[in-house]
Amino acid sequence: MTKINITIPPEMAGYRLDKALAELCPSYSRGRLQQWIRDGYVLVNQTTSRAKNKVQGGENIEIATQITTEVAWQAQKLPLNILYEDEDLLIINKAAGVVVHPGAGNPDKTLVNALLHHAPELEQIPRAGIIHRIDKDTSGLLVVARSLTAHADLVQKLQQRKFIRKYEAIVHGVMVAGSTIDAPIGRHPTQRVRMAVVENGKPAITHYRIIERYRNYTHISVKLETGRTHQIRVHMAYKRYPLLGDPVYGGRRIHKFKNFNRQALHAASLGLDHPNSGEFMQWTAALPDDILKLLEELKQDKQEHA
Repeated sequence: MTKINITIPPEMAGYRLDKALAELCPSYSRGRLQQWIRDGYVLVNQTTSRAKNKVQGGENIEIATQITTEVAWQAQKLPLNILYEDEDLLIINKAAGVVVHPGAGNPDKTLVNALLHHAPELEQIPRAGIIHRIDKDTSGLLVVARSLTAHADLVQKLQQRKFIRKYEAIVHGVMVAGSTIDAPIGRHPTQRVRMAVVENGKPAITHYRIIERYRNYTHISVKLETGRTHQIRVHMAYKRYPLLGDPVYGGRRIHKFKNFNRQALHAASLGLDHPNSGEFMQWTAALPDDILKLLEELKQDKQEHA
């Protein structure tokens, strides 16, 4: 029997219990959560409830059930760059080109396969403990929960926007100044594999500032306030500064850097309160060699045309 404890945030006042839990515990389906509520495995302030009951905010939720294996993915001995490790979490510096979860077209040799070999207990954690994803062709930091308690805590903190996530990116165009983009993101209305800024999308806020301007490009630092799918890529394209090398949101823009074949995006910094001790911890990952080489080429190009 395993216990998960979470608190309903005030902004969810008026939500159905099952809807609130589905948002706070995105790794579990709403149907599974409804079944646990019916079976009495979910206590609201130490009392059983019904899925349709409304929450007021501030309630203590305890989920006490036997969690079965969530995945049937294969453990594989693969390279894994671990920056930090304890009994509650792992901080990984993912290389560009590595897929996070197995799926169609990528059945194995993913980050998850490597994690399961390193820490077999992750087989019992939703989505092998990965709290937030980064794209295959994005490099940098992500956090992995090693226990259900840590998983529930970190998911809730992510929902409450308590993570600090900073990226570095190189975009097409010469920016005048940094700014904040506050524009909702959802599925593209006609191209379902893409995301887009849409009126009925989920709130999405991206802060960015200029690090260096080049002749036709800008090196920027980006801070995420929310974490929507492809958020940085979508928001920068929306502002007509798409990421250099982005094959999906870059439009018809091409670049001359033949040896750089991915979007120029790196998850450079990650900060969070430790799920057990509560201590604030922060990690950084230096820019990988391919982006460093790209920046050197941009610098030389700027000098040649000065």
